[in-house]
Amino acid sequence: MLAWGLAEDAGWAQTAALAGPTKAAQRVVPAAEMNWKALTKAQLGILEKLNRADTNHLPRLPFLVAPLLSPEGGWPEDELGLSPLPPLVEGAGKLLKVDLALQAFGAYENGKLVRWGPVSSGSKKVPTPAGSYRLTWRAKRHVSTDDASWILKWYFNFHNQSGRAFHAYPLPGYPASHSCIRLLARDAEWLYHWGESWKLSGDGREVLEPGTPVVFEGAYDFTATPPWRKL
Repeated sequence: MLAWGLAEDAGWAQTAALAGPTKAAQRVVPAAEMNWKALTKAQLGILEKLNRADTNHLPRLPFLVAPLLSPEGGWPEDELGLSPLPPLVEGAGKLLKVDLALQAFGAYENGKLVRWGPVSSGSKKVPTPAGSYRLTWRAKRHVSTDDASWILKWYFNFHNQSGRAFHAYPLPGYPASHSCIRLLARDAEWLYHWGESWKLSGDGREVLEPGTPVVFEGAYDFTATPPWRKL
C-alpha cells in the first residue's frame, strides 16, 4: 500500500450483497406541502437522509421523499430500515461503502450495516471516481488547499495525493463537491471516531497498517431524475 490512500488490495471492491436493501414504504410529495413547523428534529433527520439534503436545502427542493406514516400517524424509528444499501455484505471487520449513483454511504462491521447516511460526491465537472481506497489521516478541522475560506470539519482523508476526503459540508440534494465526499455534520463526526486511520513508519514514508477499507461503486446520472425519487 502506498502512502497516498489508494488501496492496492482491491478485494473489497468485489464485495457482494447477501441481502438486498430494505424497501421501506415511501412517498414523493411537493416540498411546498410540507408542514415544516410541525416536524421534530428526528423527523427532519429522516428527511435529510431520504433526500440527500441538509435542513437548509430541503425547502429548496421541488419534491421531497418522505416515509409513509403508520395508521396511527407515526414516523418510522428505525433509520437503518430506510437505507437504500444492503443490510448485509460479505467480509469481516470494518468497511465503508459509498454508492455514487444513490448518493449514500453505508458503514459495516463484520458484514452488518451499522449506519448509513446521505452524501454529496463530486460534481459533473469533477466526479468522484469509483474504486477501492483506505482511510488515511483525520483532523477535526482542516483548511482546504483549494480555497483557504473552506473550513472542513471532521475531515477524514482517503486519498492523500489528491486530497479527497470525507468531511462535513452542506448537502444540496445532488453531487456538488470538488471530488470529496460531503456528509451531514453528525455523520462526519461519527465517521471521524468510528473509522480507523493508517499507521505509518517513523519517517512517514511507509504504511505499516492501512486504515478502514473504502469502496466507491457506480456513477451518478446527471441527466436523469435522482434515483431516490423514482419510487
